[in-house]
Amino acid sequence: MGTIQYGSGEEIHIEDRALAHLKVVIATKLRRNESFTLSWRHPDGDPAGRSTIWLHPSIPLRFTFDEPEAPPLNPSWIHDLMQSASSTGGIGLIDEVVDTPEPVSVD
Repeated sequence: MGTIQYGSGEEIHIEDRALAHLKVVIATKLRRNESFTLSWRHPDGDPAGRSTIWLHPSIPLRFTFDEPEAPPLNPSWIHDLMQSASSTGGIGLIDEVVDTPEPVSVD
């Protein structure tokens, strides 16, 4: 379980794989000097609910990962997260959709 520490606020716990994808999207938006929101459901073990933060380029941001190696990134998931980042609702931490190949029939 990785964390985002935003400003002087509490740590936000997000699974490492999801955090790696969020990092790409967040860094891209902030590099463009764009502000936006990030929303997520609280993970198991935290009080039930959901949270939203406003991300702005002038506020310090730190990503910490439990795993020492970066996972392979899914371009489709990054694309979906970028689309949500550009919407009026901001980034919603959506689940990864893994494309599965069509079954091939052998005659």
